[in-house]
Amino acid sequence: MIGVAQARAAILAAAPRLGETTVALAQADGRVLARPIIAPRAQPPFAASAMDGYALRAVETPGRLRIAGESAAGRAFEGAIPPGSCVRISTGGPVPADADAIVIQEDVRRDGDVIETPLAKAGRHIRPAGGDFQAGEQLLAAGAVLTPAALTLAAAAGAPTLSVFERPRVTLLSGGDEVVAPGMEALPHQIYDSARYGVAGLARATGADVRHAAPLPDDREAVRAALAAALEQADVVVMIGGASVGDHDHARPAARALGAEVLFDKVAVRPGKPTWFARLGDGLILGLPGNPASALVTARLFLAPLLAQIQGVDAAPLCATVAARLVRDLPENGPREHYLRARLSSAADGGAEIAPFEDQDSSLMTIAAAANALLVRASDDPAQRAGTLVRALRFDVTLAG
Repeated sequence: MIGVAQARAAILAAAPRLGETTVALAQADGRVLARPIIAPRAQPPFAASAMDGYALRAVETPGRLRIAGESAAGRAFEGAIPPGSCVRISTGGPVPADADAIVIQEDVRRDGDVIETPLAKAGRHIRPAGGDFQAGEQLLAAGAVLTPAALTLAAAAGAPTLSVFERPRVTLLSGGDEVVAPGMEALPHQIYDSARYGVAGLARATGADVRHAAPLPDDREAVRAALAAALEQADVVVMIGGASVGDHDHARPAARALGAEVLFDKVAVRPGKPTWFARLGDGLILGLPGNPASALVTARLFLAPLLAQIQGVDAAPLCATVAARLVRDLPENGPREHYLRARLSSAADGGAEIAPFEDQDSSLMTIAAAANALLVRASDDPAQRAGTLVRALRFDVTLAG
């Protein structure tokens, strides 16, 4: 049995890098850049007005100036400004070459084609050419997640298409004779198959294309065949449940029967001890516990960083914890790392505070749904008093970290 950090390191070390593809800018939201974006020209490509007003020469102020023409966004004033004159200019309009200041319209008095202007300061309200970025500058590095702001920057550079990493293909396998799909009639001894939907949501949030395989019966050959079929189509197969040591736990035996190398088969973590990981060729298999909360916690710990890394994204931010002040006393911890479902919130002093839920049973989805963080406790952690600073991992996840 290995620790969380060791298990995560083994997973990331086995993770291949996905191939590249080209997508249109309009379809690139949330994708990961495979190649950097280099600016083909400066932005803005010309000196532009930051305000509506008048472009002029500062040395000719204060005083009366005649309006010689207009410069607007997309339509520049041509030629030189005559002495004793100015140009009406709109926000974003190109600044005439011999103007060095903008006086905003609220500061002038206009009478027909003449304005009376106060003293102007050279450079005032002018956005210089290249003030945002210069030609040849790297705007976004390979591995950058194309967030809305990053897409805006790529568009400002005039990129119609982008080279991105393929989305990881994830297939979810779960089942057992005790579960039925939501919407179906459940017998008194059955429960609804719930864990796969939360794990699927987490996988999509970290950039994956997710496929749900049909629910599996408690049959070793059926599990083996389903796993073999999934590995033909997926980069990562997530097997939920069937990972303990009972007579009906067929996940790991099915992987071994296919020739997969099991890199670890237990993790010293609570919840989630039965978590396991294997690889077969380029295919990866992550086995998660069947209890829904355990599956979500271990997917957060292991699946999210795996999906990030194979897309070329630094997985470290997804694993980073934050400091928070403990709201209530905690007893000593046992020999496994414990990830307690908790509520992380802002404290009155501007810091963060965290309140772990009293009941940490791994089957309780009401608790998992109410949690927004995991309070991280080291193995054999001594009892902690309220007010102590502890570490917390945010439960929600995005590819951008």
